[in-house]
Order: sequence, then structure tokens, then C-alpha cells
Amino acid sequence: MKRASGCFYLEYAAPVGPLVLTSDGQALTGLHLPERDGSAATMPAEAPWSRDPGPFRQALAQLDAYFAGERTTFDLPLRMDGTDFQRLAWDALLTIPYGTTISYGEQARRIGRPEASRAVGAANGRNPIAIIVPCHRVIGSGGKLTGYGGGLPLKQWLLDHEAAVLDRNVGQSPRRRRELQPAH
Repeated sequence: MKRASGCFYLEYAAPVGPLVLTSDGQALTGLHLPERDGSAATMPAEAPWSRDPGPFRQALAQLDAYFAGERTTFDLPLRMDGTDFQRLAWDALLTIPYGTTISYGEQARRIGRPEASRAVGAANGRNPIAIIVPCHRVIGSGGKLTGYGGGLPLKQWLLDHEAAVLDRNVGQSPRRRRELQPAH
């Protein structure tokens, strides 16, 4: 039986703070990070919202496994509304392997717009499904952490979490290993 479309939400108590998940009943439409003061994420302005755990069972199980270090990829139906450029940038985020970082410039090159690293950064800043669509894996060209909706300490926590899981599970030491391809 197919769930009717609507605006559903659920709070999720994550190790990084309270997250808010949103869904249209078919796909995950948002994963909103806690405010920088640690309070729950602000709900998007769309209305009316219904609190319902039903549309989030898969997402909750996968997030639990991610935070427990048992999952390195997500397999969920996602709906990300944005401009063509934003969706292109967000799709590129989904190709960055767990525990790996790339620069904004590299992300721009990957989408065929090497001059658009700032536009890529702006698109990443509007990523509606944080963590699952891993914009936290994009860093400045010099390896410096820059820009993150949940704040740089949260970005650092996510990168450290992924590195620790890889260290523990694979015996690798990728500590923010960079997957940069040479410029052509």
C-alpha cells in the first residue's frame, strides 16, 4: 500500500544533536542539522506538517547504523528540490566515498564546471539532506575545513567519526584522505 503524499517530519536524537527529518511520504526530503547552539533544527516553512514515524523507518535504521559505525553508505529514496546546478552539485556529493574528502574545486571539476567552486560551495550550503548527502566531505583546497550548516565542529566530528570507523573496521588510516585527481 502506497503512503499518501504529504509533509511528514520526525525528530531524531543523533550523537551530534537533535536532527529533524522530513519526507513527502515516498522519499526523504530533508535532514536538518541542529542549530549551532545545540538546539533542535528549525523546521522548514512548508505546511502543514504531520509528525509520523512511518515514512522514516528505513532512514532511522540507516542513521542508527551510520552513527554506530556499522554503515558507510545510505540506500534511501531521496527527493532534493533545487535548481539544475544545485542538483548536479548534490549528485556529485553522493559519489564521494565514506571517509574521503575532496575540495570544492575538485567537486566543480567533477560536474564539468571547473570555474564554479564558489557556486558549488553555495549549492552545498543549500543541501537539504545533510549527512546522507555528504557535503561534510568537501573541504577547502588547502585541506582547511570551511563552511558547514551545522558549524565546523559538527563537520569535524563527522569526518573524525568516519576516519575512526575506517581505522577500526578496515585497518586503514585515511584521516581525511584526499581523493583529488590531477588537473588536466
